Amino acid sequence: MIKIHVDAQDTAESVKQLQKVLGGTLTEKWGQHTLTVSNEKAEGSIRFITFDWGVSLLEYDITFMDEVLIVVDTSNYNPINFYYCLEGYCGHKFGYESDEQIKIMEQFQSVILTNRDGGISDRYFPKDVKVVASVIQVRRKPFLRKRLNQGEELNKQLYNVFLDTDHEKVFAYYGSYNLKIADVMAALQKVKAKGMIRVMQIEGLVYQILSMHMIQHNKEVLDKRPQTSLLKRELKTIRSFAKKIEKHIAQDFSLEEISAETGLTQAKLQEGFKLLYNKTVTEYIRNARLEVARDLIANSELNISEVVYSIGFTSRSYFSKIFKEKFGISPSEFKSSKKSA
Repeated sequence: MIKIHVDAQDTAESVKQLQKVLGGTLTEKWGQHTLTVSNEKAEGSIRFITFDWGVSLLEYDITFMDEVLIVVDTSNYNPINFYYCLEGYCGHKFGYESDEQIKIMEQFQSVILTNRDGGISDRYFPKDVKVVASVIQVRRKPFLRKRLNQGEELNKQLYNVFLDTDHEKVFAYYGSYNLKIADVMAALQKVKAKGMIRVMQIEGLVYQILSMHMIQHNKEVLDKRPQTSLLKRELKTIRSFAKKIEKHIAQDFSLEEISAETGLTQAKLQEGFKLLYNKTVTEYIRNARLEVARDLIANSELNISEVVYSIGFTSRSYFSKIFKEKFGISPSEFKSSKKSA
């Protein structure tokens, strides 16, 4: 096992201390720093970006060739950490716990952790497993000054963690699976803009992910977590099929065909789509088509009729009706507004 000791004062120094052990090259572009490693210890990258409201985003996209334990001394830098694994898994234990007490952060699980000042937090990464994970790190004092002015919206337990600016308490929350965060994380990885626009887009998505962690914790503490009989693999199957619908938007998907292709009953499909997207299968398909239609009207030379048929609708009048219901404007009015803009 590779042990890396970190006693940094911020995220940037933490990554530099990782580099001393793992090797690799550290570069910066548009405010985002990337440690790229390709050697006998690891293959992949660790990225971070820091915002002026007390938050940093740390992203792992890496495979370690041996088990890794990052031993973090929280004397100098002790943020609240919001973890999420998009691929693979990792683990955590507090310094006073034994190695057998490492708790696994599973794929798609929302996890919130912080230690007391001067404590030790151990982050575990498995051998030969690709880990794609985000850690949103929140420094309490600057965050309270700039962002947390609606604390009453949080449940008391998490709000008290933010108010613990002297870092006297340990906090650990291992939530249920949240595939909605996975969609935002995927969008985070696809940001293509450059310069300040890139930073702003990343910042917006980070804020969204952070709020989703908080909302989920609030619901689960209040016993309002969604009840479902679906297994994690079944939820992953539904999420994958939702992506297929978006890629083949004009295809005439029926509930019976989706059930046959996924191996899930129609009842499970409906339950899964309601849980993940708050829509029935039919509502999800219709909404996805309308989103694509709006983009085509705004950014292509297709006329309204061509747009209607390209997304799988056969009735222009029906399309116009549901388009206006969703966006508050008719397709032709929307197209005219884009031309005059």
